[in-house]
Amino acid sequence: MKNLPTISCTGCSTCANRCPQHCIIMKADTEGFLFPSVDETKCINCKLCEKVCPILTVQKTNPPQAIFIGRNTNLQIVQNSSSGGIFTLLAQHTITAGGVVFGAMFDKDWNVVHGYIEKEEDIFRIRGSKYVQSKIGNVYSDVKRFLKDGRQVLFSGTPCQIAGLKSFLKKQYNNLLTIDFICHGVPSPIVWKKYLKENINSLYLHNKCQNIKDNIFPSIDNISFRDKKIGWKEYCLTISFYNPTTKKEQTITSKPLNDDLYLKGFLSNLYLRKSCHQCSFKSWKSGSDITIADAWGVNYVYPQYNDNKGYSLVIILSDKGRKIVAQLKENISIIKEPINEDYIKKHNNAAYQSVHPHKNRKKFFKLLNKSNRPLTQIITTCLPPPSYIDKIIWSVNKRLNKFCKLWK
Repeated sequence: MKNLPTISCTGCSTCANRCPQHCIIMKADTEGFLFPSVDETKCINCKLCEKVCPILTVQKTNPPQAIFIGRNTNLQIVQNSSSGGIFTLLAQHTITAGGVVFGAMFDKDWNVVHGYIEKEEDIFRIRGSKYVQSKIGNVYSDVKRFLKDGRQVLFSGTPCQIAGLKSFLKKQYNNLLTIDFICHGVPSPIVWKKYLKENINSLYLHNKCQNIKDNIFPSIDNISFRDKKIGWKEYCLTISFYNPTTKKEQTITSKPLNDDLYLKGFLSNLYLRKSCHQCSFKSWKSGSDITIADAWGVNYVYPQYNDNKGYSLVIILSDKGRKIVAQLKENISIIKEPINEDYIKKHNNAAYQSVHPHKNRKKFFKLLNKSNRPLTQIITTCLPPPSYIDKIIWSVNKRLNKFCKLWK
């Protein structure tokens, strides 16, 4: 991997999965992001790692064939989903056909990793946004194994992960469906772990857990980065655990995006991976069949649908994607079709442009690595308070949302 600048590497793990000598492992840098590390004593200089690297390959633009706004007709699934519950329909379709669904999920220690499911009751594990870069591990090899066995495979991930998988496979498979999303960028796993640890510690410090005297560590029961308890547009990051004493689920933290410091740091681009600031897979260059995103702006353009429950923006990028979505149309409540790309450029421009790094990004990681200060304090130090103008804009937007809801 000598020809790849560190700043460009996405950590997709394609090189590690492809190496015939297994001499490449993914190691975390000081910011917590994974990068390939080569054992030169085992390397045979075959260059396969460079040949499959999606960053070193010219990516072709795959323009949308169709775009629409809609959501799952099952409103309970919509409530449990980040946006409109369309991914669940695609996952159900794959599993019903005897297939396998890959996606980002939590492991036993609440790290975000890529894995697969084969049962419909497990869809909840890979449903919903997870604002941490997932660890790919060896799943590309698992995908190839299932494909060769003739199984239907749905693989969901970030655009760079889709590009990595396609490059690893080296050929088209009729039994593979790939889904990505309009990606803002991926936060550092060590920032997530520090946030999680500090929230668990605060549970003890504030004596909210009844079994604290027994020194029993609370078992986290659920984490949702997009909890819709107060609505789709002002979602909450909620962490809860099962309290064995009360035999009830208890909340550790639940704050909306404007109050939760982890979400504020993420949305302010304070601790995203460096490659996210010059993403090579914008403008439909990942090679995915379908892109799913939040239909932001729907409350302004189509205020009659402003129920704050969530809608999906569905971008179909291949004939395969078009055919599968057509089979599911009876389970989708479509509010607008077709949509042109101007709508996406106006309300979800991350599909075309990378976000700029926060001016205090370097300062943030320096404090994270060289001080014992709490994460919340570090984020607060690096994120200046909103200006008077920002507060006015936020207030106006809030009033507009209320007006749209009343007008509906």
